Amino acid sequence: MRIKKIVINIVAIVVSLIHILPFYILCTSSFKAGDDLSSKWQWPGYLYLDNFMNAWTEANLGRTFMNNILITVLAQVLIIVLGSIAAYPLSRNRSKWNKFIYTLFISCLIIPPLTILVPLYKVMVDFGGVNHVWGIMMLHVTFYLPITIFLYTGFIDSIPRELDEAAMMDGAGRITLFYRILLPLLTPITATVIILTGVYIWNDYSLSVFFLQKPETHTITVALSAFFGKYNSNIGWVAAGSLLSAIPITVVYLFLQRYFIQGMAQGAIKG
Repeated sequence: MRIKKIVINIVAIVVSLIHILPFYILCTSSFKAGDDLSSKWQWPGYLYLDNFMNAWTEANLGRTFMNNILITVLAQVLIIVLGSIAAYPLSRNRSKWNKFIYTLFISCLIIPPLTILVPLYKVMVDFGGVNHVWGIMMLHVTFYLPITIFLYTGFIDSIPRELDEAAMMDGAGRITLFYRILLPLLTPITATVIILTGVYIWNDYSLSVFFLQKPETHTITVALSAFFGKYNSNIGWVAAGSLLSAIPITVVYLFLQRYFIQGMAQGAIKG
């Protein structure tokens, strides 16, 4: 038993280091001057803050931060509203048709967005969604709805049906039942959805680089990628900008983390 505990601790330490080391390198690169040729593993004996100032001004991070916030918040509002509304009947009414719809949603999880990039781009051009915030926002909603419905359906399954029956006996309709009784109980899984989808939407590059080509519509990742060129690369600027961009999503995670494990456990296992 003691050996098993030691092995588990060693594995936990190794996994932690795998996640911590890239962040450590990011920090060392952020605070080093461009002409500093010391090892990336060596922490600088000074703090070179010009990287942050240059990244903010050259990449116009003030504007790109606003684009990121707008895209992420609006997309997540739609994902949460549509996902929870769709999951409710799929969970409570297990008909053959609903099982087929649920399976169809889940099967969409295996489709990588980049495999349908060409037809997707053509559709977005036809609808006028290229270089518009609403266009990339709708793409995120489309691609993250399946996992959201999966998690919400599993979580609602864990809520006793007797609660529905008691509310309806008191005169509550389906809409009232969902918004006033069930929705407040979905806080843990909603926090899970916000964290899971929020991280990917906030850090998205593969879709944004194709569908947000004008400078005024750039997101943080697209703006920072401009620091990498054929003949020169401003590693310090990119590292500093990446560190700044990680702050908002980290704050959100710290605020919602107490709900995250509960939501993942009940939403994924039951689903």
